[in-house]
Amino acid sequence: MTATVSAGSNGHAGSTAKARLVVVGNGMAGIRAIEEVLTRGGAEKYSITVFGDEPYGNYNRILLSNVLAGSDDPAEIYLNALDWYTEHEIDLRAGVRVVRIDTYAHLVYADDGTAMRYDKLILATGSRSFFPPMTGLWRDDKTLADGVFGFRTLDDTSAMIAEAATRTKAVVIGGGLLGLEAARGLQNRGLTVDVVHAGPTLMNAQLDDLAGNILRNSVEALGIGVHTEKRTTEVLVDDPTGRLAGIVFSDGERLDCDMLVIAAGIRPNVGLAMRAGLTVERAIVADDHMRSVDDDDIYVVGECAQHRGQVYGLVAPLWEQARVLADHLTGTDPGAAYHGSRVATKLKVAGVDVAAMGVKTPEHPDDEFIQYSEPKHGVYKTVVIRDGKLVGATLVGDVSKVSFLSQAFDNGLPLPEERVALMFDIGTPDVEVGVAELADDAQVCNCNGVSKGTLVGCVQDGETSVSGVMAKTRAGKGCGSCKQLVGQIVEWAAGGAVTEDPSASWYVPGVPYDKPALMAKIRELKLHSVSSVFAALAPDGRPDAGSKMALSSLLEMMWAEEFVDERDARFINDRVHANIQRDGTFSVVPQMRGGVTSSAQLRRIADVADKYDIPMIKLTGGQRIDLLGVRKEDLPAVWADLDMPSGYAYSKSFRTVKTCVGSDFCRYGLGDSTALGIAIEERYQGLASPGKMKLAVTGCPRNCAEALCKDLGVVAVEGGRWEIYVGGAAGAHVRKGDLLATVETPEQVMTLTGRFLQYYRENANWLERTYAFVPRVGIDHIRAVVVDDTEGAAAQLDANMAKSVAAYRDPWKDGREPATEGQFRSALPLLPLPQVPVR
Repeated sequence: MTATVSAGSNGHAGSTAKARLVVVGNGMAGIRAIEEVLTRGGAEKYSITVFGDEPYGNYNRILLSNVLAGSDDPAEIYLNALDWYTEHEIDLRAGVRVVRIDTYAHLVYADDGTAMRYDKLILATGSRSFFPPMTGLWRDDKTLADGVFGFRTLDDTSAMIAEAATRTKAVVIGGGLLGLEAARGLQNRGLTVDVVHAGPTLMNAQLDDLAGNILRNSVEALGIGVHTEKRTTEVLVDDPTGRLAGIVFSDGERLDCDMLVIAAGIRPNVGLAMRAGLTVERAIVADDHMRSVDDDDIYVVGECAQHRGQVYGLVAPLWEQARVLADHLTGTDPGAAYHGSRVATKLKVAGVDVAAMGVKTPEHPDDEFIQYSEPKHGVYKTVVIRDGKLVGATLVGDVSKVSFLSQAFDNGLPLPEERVALMFDIGTPDVEVGVAELADDAQVCNCNGVSKGTLVGCVQDGETSVSGVMAKTRAGKGCGSCKQLVGQIVEWAAGGAVTEDPSASWYVPGVPYDKPALMAKIRELKLHSVSSVFAALAPDGRPDAGSKMALSSLLEMMWAEEFVDERDARFINDRVHANIQRDGTFSVVPQMRGGVTSSAQLRRIADVADKYDIPMIKLTGGQRIDLLGVRKEDLPAVWADLDMPSGYAYSKSFRTVKTCVGSDFCRYGLGDSTALGIAIEERYQGLASPGKMKLAVTGCPRNCAEALCKDLGVVAVEGGRWEIYVGGAAGAHVRKGDLLATVETPEQVMTLTGRFLQYYRENANWLERTYAFVPRVGIDHIRAVVVDDTEGAAAQLDANMAKSVAAYRDPWKDGREPATEGQFRSALPLLPLPQVPVR
């Protein structure tokens, strides 16, 4: 076997003076290190390549619990979209794992058969879920048993969300932060949840026994069961279905469940380093420059790094490590050194506010210890003081004093003589006094390493809105616990003259207009492409990666056939018209209008699955068939052989119309829902939109097609009439749609459907689904515009929709010939460099 040695995408070896910096790990620590390198001019010194196991850009792993709970959309937690890598000329190898390092030859070998030389290497391999030994946990093929999940990645979270819809009773093993957040998230999705913890109290790493017990009472009050001092020894699976049935504890007690989430801790990913001969103890041992103690050309950062015996799992220490690493790597400050971190956290655990910093209990005879407990109301507070300085604090239920306590802990602020004032507002300095006394180098945002001086400087440079300061400095963009303090500093620095951030109303972050003004400018200047919008309307004509997708969708909606599509304004799914999966393959969902298919279509789907070795065929909730595991290079041929239109399962657009069998076959049917659903889907297929649009038509009020919880749903009722509902949802957010109108004919349904969808497309914010848009605008106002035409806009809405409908083109037909040479290439091309044998 041989592997091509690549110098990366910036040129052949020897063709540039830049050194090659390779980063193994595309997570928060690795990319933060690269950001720090770039801010120090590292792009002039290094050509950068990043290898990442996951097929995504960099995302905020801390917010996965919010995604599980449904409070954040997955798209909202990305820190660096794929376009960011392109803009900074970073060669991202997403979905490619490094499997071996040759430290002597300075080579990394990846699982796609490539090898790459490096001058400097950063190991940011992070950590993985720990799975305690349990009988029945693993299948013979080394995959987790049915219904069992880890909780570490975006794919883990997506799988849990998908599976939660078919499960009723979940157990979470692990009573730490992650386990409790998983429990609350699953409860929000309608499951009954129990938490099993091996320790005597919840969150025992951060809380003492009394605080842990008060937290337990608060969690149980939410309806979550708690079982402490329980060790799980067996996972039970039903025979012969193979479905999860429950777990067994070491004392023989059984707990039934059909979903199991294991959040019992993490373990650093050190296998790659061990095989390379680096020193590994609990993690990869690093010195004060964040270099491996064995090799000056290898740096280590994040949860895989062990420094002075400590391994950190919180964000703030990782950021401190990244700054030191970048100082040293770029030569900006060769003497920079990392000496460890003081750990302080403020969290919301299963809906309960918790803050912890420093020590939990007194450790020396002279330590002062102040404790307040009110179990009935779920409140617990302690502070530990040593030599007049705050060395520890714990707050449960009431964290109103956390800002001052954090300042005192981090920066040594003087403490009030009446120590009880540290817990209650009876003597702590006013906010203004506390902020004024903070040193300029005092760290305010631990997650992103932002000091008071940086915030004040931003205000002095003219930014006097809190959100603007946060956007420019990234303060408050991690866990969010410092937002209150950031606001206080901005208000103090601005002398109380805080302004509202005008960008809060912008449709996209890179162009300074709200949606109506932006659309007016686009029409006035006849801007038909994303690049022309940036050139004409963005500050200094600068493109903004985070604005491209929204602008592309908006322009397509406005201009229809006159829209000029630019590939670099699209994300990967829209560039290849398929949905990327965790292993880098793609999902293909052909259109089946109204959920109706034929024997000929089914035969073609079966033939395509056999021909291209497609590993999974799955029925979707939208009454379609999903082909999962399609290789990127096979996509055009799969589309051609299917000879079916795209179902748009990958884009922000009109998706599908779910139907019941209606009046032709169902004895309860009051209307031909199938024919009407097919007609709606045929007319409005593929329309670009601010968010996904899922519809349904059901033939009677029994609602088998679930029309009441769709973006638009149509229900046949007595007398041959049809009710139209809008703004429903049944995913992370559950909402019954509002009644828009009751009409007499299918033709009226068709007209009002198009008019409402166009009104939504023209007025909704980017990524705002109808379930948020309808209550924001108000159903009465929407009804007045769409049905009663009180504003005289109906004719224009109908005309605009007709223009978009007429411009429809099936992307699977247009996409059979690649738009660019690499559009359907699975991996980046390798440079024709000498072959090196892999031993």
